[in-house]
Amino acid sequence: MNILYATSEALPFMASGGLADVCGALPSAVSRKGHECRVVMPLYKGIKPQLRVNFTYLTNITVDVAWRKQYCGVFTTIYNGVVYYLIDNEYYFGRDGMYGFYDDCERFTFFSRAVLEMLRYIDFKPDIIHANDWQTSLISVYYQVLYKYQQGFEDIKNVFTIHNIQYQGKYGTEVINEIMGIPMYHSDLLIYDDCVNMMKGAFEAADRITTVSPSYAWEILDPWYAYGLDRILINKQYKLSGFLNGIDTTVYDPEKDPLIPANFTSSNLKGKKVCKEKLLEELGLQEGDEPVIGIVTRFVSHKGLDLVKYIFEELVDNGFKFAIIGSGEKIYEDFFNEMAYRYPDKVSVNIGFIPEIARKIYAGADMFLMPSQNEPCGLAQMISMRYGTIPIVRETGGLRDSVRDCGDENGNGFTFKTYNAHDMLNSCLRAKSLYEDKKKWKKLVTLAMKEDFSWDKSSEKYIVLYKELLAK
Repeated sequence: MNILYATSEALPFMASGGLADVCGALPSAVSRKGHECRVVMPLYKGIKPQLRVNFTYLTNITVDVAWRKQYCGVFTTIYNGVVYYLIDNEYYFGRDGMYGFYDDCERFTFFSRAVLEMLRYIDFKPDIIHANDWQTSLISVYYQVLYKYQQGFEDIKNVFTIHNIQYQGKYGTEVINEIMGIPMYHSDLLIYDDCVNMMKGAFEAADRITTVSPSYAWEILDPWYAYGLDRILINKQYKLSGFLNGIDTTVYDPEKDPLIPANFTSSNLKGKKVCKEKLLEELGLQEGDEPVIGIVTRFVSHKGLDLVKYIFEELVDNGFKFAIIGSGEKIYEDFFNEMAYRYPDKVSVNIGFIPEIARKIYAGADMFLMPSQNEPCGLAQMISMRYGTIPIVRETGGLRDSVRDCGDENGNGFTFKTYNAHDMLNSCLRAKSLYEDKKKWKKLVTLAMKEDFSWDKSSEKYIVLYKELLAK
């Protein structure tokens, strides 16, 4: 099978979150199973010079953006055995940052159209185009409306993955005519609640819709999770499914990771103890055997930080230490800074994101706290288990699908159901109680480290989906 994976970001080139992790790892895993999977993304100004060294110029074309004709350069490179195409336009992508500009609608409309136009000029005809999130949602719409019956575009199937339904690409209806150039008699594909909703367009036009965990696939049929799109998704259930994301187990490998002070395996945990000692030392926390809770997150409310805030001092009084890294809303940054000031030997906070410190927290902490309001998939809980750090999570989305409570013989972490601070506190105290029984805790750490969250497992499900589509 030939699959073209369209994304607005992918590791190692550009990343703002979990989307880049997925788009950097899934195509490689699919390719390893004998299929030709290639990736197309924008050529951003922020791509590091050392990565650009291997870029090869292929061609340049013009792309229609409504009545305008815009320059589009096509570059290519190979990384990790996967061919990448990079779409170049200095005006749209030669900026600091990837998102948050006044003309994002126009930038990603151009990109979506460019992906299809590029197919005329490269030596690759996909059987499936797999688009991701609202930035690439117009690919399936353009295909249905303008390309489906053109020579060379026959029988291409479209898959669309929702990584986070909160971000939908909503704009005024004037963009259909002014920017997208889609005939008005097709406007019903895009209009939803009196505005253009680009994600809704993909729901209408794609052959299959996927999400990044099985639980998230049914959660987004509920108004609480769907940010207004539940009404359309209820009618599209026949093409909706959810597959749990994986993590890159070669990048996150405690046996070989160069970023952590000592390497270790599930059968030899001595290095884990060294990692904890070095973490306490580096962060200036009091030495000792009390449990360390790691938090690596964006400081935004849907990550459940209200709960953490509400019982934080109770947790400190119960003997927990904290290693925290992240950035986001000022209310949370200020709160954590204040806690670090008040409990300097028990609470460490780093505002910002430093990958080396995050990795040391994954490896050196005893527990990892993720009390999210909603979590489409979440990768941090999988990374923490890979490093023998036991997750404490709320049962939602991918957290429910990847963490099983220790009340069960096969549990690999601690969970709580309701979005309630004292339910979370209870889970933390249950974790501490087990932590004090060193024999049982070691058994739990070993079990968590043996969990298989590799992309090899997850990619198999996508391959089955692709084959089903092509068999129709």
